[in-house]
Amino acid sequence: MSDWENPSAARRQQMLQSTRTVAMVGASPNPARASNFVATYLLSSTDYDVYFVNPNATKILGRPVYATLADLPVVPDIVDVFRRQQDLPGVLDEVLALPPGVKTLWLQFGLYDVDLAQRAEAAGLDVVMDRCLKVEHARFHGGLHLAGFDTGVISARRRQG
Repeated sequence: MSDWENPSAARRQQMLQSTRTVAMVGASPNPARASNFVATYLLSSTDYDVYFVNPNATKILGRPVYATLADLPVVPDIVDVFRRQQDLPGVLDEVLALPPGVKTLWLQFGLYDVDLAQRAEAAGLDVVMDRCLKVEHARFHGGLHLAGFDTGVISARRRQG
């Protein structure tokens, strides 16, 4: 087990408050996919400029989709990743090839790679892993009220007893 840890809740809140642009890598036009749900939330509940990256789509939620991060008209503050675990090194390579400006590499639920995180941090990026950008934003902006706020754990499990 590594001693790598996600940034504190206060630091994650600070990251989200300072963000203006988000690129969603692996965004899907399929409304049943988590990335589409997150995209819908970000577009309707935040002031972020949201860009979609997926070489296999042309429009998502009526917005243009870019084949690669390099094709974006901006350098995003956060790159939010919805890709398979084995694709993460390639995504980081794309991020590191961009002009300076990306502040945070954000890996969605289920994505965790300590070596990747250390490589990204060595290049000057903040890294958040195995956390949902939508859940974190809602948590800090009242969308989830107090559920999970103090513990940092959000669960659908009922308490026993």
